[in-house]
Amino acid sequence: MKITEVATVVVGTPWRELTFVELVTDDGRRGLGEARMLNKTDTLLACIEEMSRRYVIGSDPFDVQRLAWSFSWEEYGRAGEVTQTALATIDMACHDLIGQHLGVPVYQLLGGRFRERTPAYANGWYQGDRDPAVIARMAAEVVARGYRGLKIDPFGAATAELPSAQLRMACDILGAVREAVGPDVELMVEMHGRFTAATAARVARAIEEFDPAWIEEPVPPYDVPGLRQVRAATSIPIATGERVHAVPEFRELLERGVVDIVQADLTHIGGFTGLRKLAGWAESYNVLIAPHNVCGPVGTAANVHLAAATPNHKVLEHFNDFADPWVKDLVQGAPAVDPADGCFALPTAPGLGVRLDHEACARHPRTNAHFNLVRDGWERRDSARAPLNAAAAASSARRS
Repeated sequence: MKITEVATVVVGTPWRELTFVELVTDDGRRGLGEARMLNKTDTLLACIEEMSRRYVIGSDPFDVQRLAWSFSWEEYGRAGEVTQTALATIDMACHDLIGQHLGVPVYQLLGGRFRERTPAYANGWYQGDRDPAVIARMAAEVVARGYRGLKIDPFGAATAELPSAQLRMACDILGAVREAVGPDVELMVEMHGRFTAATAARVARAIEEFDPAWIEEPVPPYDVPGLRQVRAATSIPIATGERVHAVPEFRELLERGVVDIVQADLTHIGGFTGLRKLAGWAESYNVLIAPHNVCGPVGTAANVHLAAATPNHKVLEHFNDFADPWVKDLVQGAPAVDPADGCFALPTAPGLGVRLDHEACARHPRTNAHFNLVRDGWERRDSARAPLNAAAAASSARRS
């Protein structure tokens, strides 16, 4: 089995673009991968095209370790978000092909079944004004759909510091949400790396009364000393890692004991091959993983397979019940959260178990969305931006 073609399809939503990658083999199979590349879809497409010519066309999809090695060592330049995302989409599609060829679900390639059910938590549900009563009603609706956990960034468009009035507003929102969902639902507090260490520590102390399951990215991903300062200020678990794109870059976080939940993104750290290595490393430090997942149905399916085979997997993020719920129609076999227990079921079909519907994708062309987390009202996830000019629009259309 050899890969003969690499095809890409981009689907647009008001706040994200989903890039699907299909690897076509000489025996007619199509392996599927996906990533949400934040604000750099054109760059990702160019990288996939260039790297595919060099390493993917003519290769055997079973050779995933060689593929990952080539993307790193043969390129020499330091691996970053774009290259690691390109690798992830291809690695994911290779695993899909291997599973199809062998007639087994991907999780059986990753060590077999560890769990039958994968707990999920909701994100993308708080689309509205920063009104505590309104957000509390939304939170209650999330729990009514079976979710046992939900995440929220209540800090508006803050950067670096948070004025006292805005901190009180954030506490009012979290208090209203906690009252609405009760004491047993996990409440994850997202900080999006907004704050200085001093501000993050102050915020953490202020929100401890709401019993968060974790605070996420309290400082930017490069600020390890800042994480140490936040760690000293609070007993709330710290989650981080979605913007760390190479496995060795987690070394300092783990060795210094400043991370409790590793949130590497399967689609930004080289796919299954990268995240499996990181999960094993985290396990040796007695640290859980809760992968960042802002993908549509294909990336979510891949994450469910990984979770099924990974002992130290805690919970999986899920947007697609709340932000752009129509994305489930882009594939056949989209994974779904069971409202009975807020979990994904164990996949059963060969490979990833999902197949792209090209007609459905064509109904949602590119939006060139620019998602800006320091723009007032970003929570509404309605930030689609038209192409700058007709030439840009034509170029985007050709590439998708």
